[in-house]
Amino acid sequence: MDKILYKDESYLIINKCFEVHKILGPGFLELVYKDALEFEFRKSGIQFEREKRYDVNYKGAILPHKYYADFVVYDKIILELKAVSGIPDEFVAQALNYLMVSGNKLALVVNFGATKLQSKRIIL
Repeated sequence: MDKILYKDESYLIINKCFEVHKILGPGFLELVYKDALEFEFRKSGIQFEREKRYDVNYKGAILPHKYYADFVVYDKIILELKAVSGIPDEFVAQALNYLMVSGNKLALVVNFGATKLQSKRIIL
């Protein structure tokens, strides 16, 4: 039997994304969807951190470039929001970078820019 990583938590996150997309639809800037999702998370008591910064450690030195994940939910799931026509490989690569620097195992890339909400699970 396959075990889905953070199944219940992922379901709740995607459910809130569907709620936001159902009300707002496509066409807004990414920032609007982030604000709406933050509202939904707060209203539902879902633990999250927005714009979480990650340092890149190279041989014990912290590099100048920082990564900023849109959300870290339940202190273990990276959530990246997009508002474009699709989810290209570059966004998957971006999520993989976030997983590598954070030590987390699961990232969700969610796109609000299409007629139907799109999402991808990235597991490290």
